[in-house]
Amino acid sequence: MTEPPEDRIYPNGIDGLTGRYLIEPISTAELATWERRPEDVDTSQWVRLAWTNAKQDHLGLPFDVDPQNLGRAGWGVVVSTADTTGVLDELAPLLRHREEQAGERFKILDHLPGETWLGWLERRRVGPGSINPENVPYYLLLAGPPGLIPFSFQYLLAVEYAVGRLHFDDAAGYRRYAESVVDYEQAGAPRHDDTAVFFGTRHDFDRATQLSADRLVRPLVDSFGPGGRYERVGGGRTRTVLGESATKQSLAEVFGGDGPQGRPALLFAAAHGLGGWPPGHPDQHARHGALVCQDWPGFGRIDATHSYGAADLPADARVHGLIAFLFACYGAGTPHLDPFTSKRGCEPPAVADEPFVAALPQQLLAHPGGGALAVIGHVDRAWGYSYLFGGEAQLVPFQNAIGRILIGNRVGVAMKDFSERHGALSANFSDVLQEVHRGRGVPDGRIAALWTERSDAQNYVVLGDPAVASRRT
Repeated sequence: MTEPPEDRIYPNGIDGLTGRYLIEPISTAELATWERRPEDVDTSQWVRLAWTNAKQDHLGLPFDVDPQNLGRAGWGVVVSTADTTGVLDELAPLLRHREEQAGERFKILDHLPGETWLGWLERRRVGPGSINPENVPYYLLLAGPPGLIPFSFQYLLAVEYAVGRLHFDDAAGYRRYAESVVDYEQAGAPRHDDTAVFFGTRHDFDRATQLSADRLVRPLVDSFGPGGRYERVGGGRTRTVLGESATKQSLAEVFGGDGPQGRPALLFAAAHGLGGWPPGHPDQHARHGALVCQDWPGFGRIDATHSYGAADLPADARVHGLIAFLFACYGAGTPHLDPFTSKRGCEPPAVADEPFVAALPQQLLAHPGGGALAVIGHVDRAWGYSYLFGGEAQLVPFQNAIGRILIGNRVGVAMKDFSERHGALSANFSDVLQEVHRGRGVPDGRIAALWTERSDAQNYVVLGDPAVASRRT
């Protein structure tokens, strides 16, 4: 297969109204014409410090703290002082459970309107690069909408800490999730049948899914499947649903637990995510981030039969205890403003009236039959930078996340490499900005590519409690 030009970028995402790419394939020269948001150099330096600390073997924790031990690492929930939904009451079963495990290092923490991650840490006498679980627990669950506790707060806090988020449009969703996690951890859920399912679309007419299937999903299958380097971790119970078999019906079978090998502990899915509905459109909240399946016939046509979204998850789905990793545009959520496509001299266009968590993860986490433990996904558009660098596959963060999940690490720890990558790319971008400030000429194309790569890396988030872990038995 002929590789595309080296400077050609194939973003993920299909417009739910037109059936075309959300962003047409673009060169780095074209990317350079887009506006980058003004970068706070001081913030970049703080991120560098946090990253330097977090990349240590002990995850930035004191050397004698095991991150698997909540009594040592600590666990906390963060709630906005502006939230009036009674979220803490709804989360009570989970809070009691975590308090029993974390003891004195269990905390309920507030977040003030407009408060930055740095200001929030300073208010608790903790600085970047210095985790102190007695003041701020390592595991932090943000409970509430991104309109109150911003996605940006989550991104930056997650450079050092294991951070997850819960938000449901219905307050009862918090209660269902809390009860579901406690039930799972107290061995109330049946054993998983499969270890992992790898699901990936691959369309003959679409270079973006050809790349994700060939350079991401297939190598992961080869790593964890029979004969692979990590076959032992996969336990011989992995399943591949790739290309022509990656239909909406096949994905329904995964969520229903009625496929050929039953219920998986982990689903890794790579597909286009739907987007494109304007602010206020009735389908935006319901369908942004829905997974475009192999049923999609081609550009210019798209309807609900071609994708899997929240409305497709049935009441009898068997997702209790599932951890899902959704590599898809808007798979975890949608921001208020589009940070990628604004032209120079123009304000960033609004994507949504307010930022929001995607509906499919919400349905998975709060399923009435027992919810998923966590959903890992992407806020905003997903780019090939996540797994390609200089035309070469960069799989280690994905392999490590999947491997850690499968051996029973807590999901916040499993995502360590993604947080480190965000920090490393922020540090690199900071160096380039310093060059610019010193008057050195840096090509616009290089700045644009580095900014996009960094921004793409930061947008991976955990939805759910970051302290959950898949049971191995």
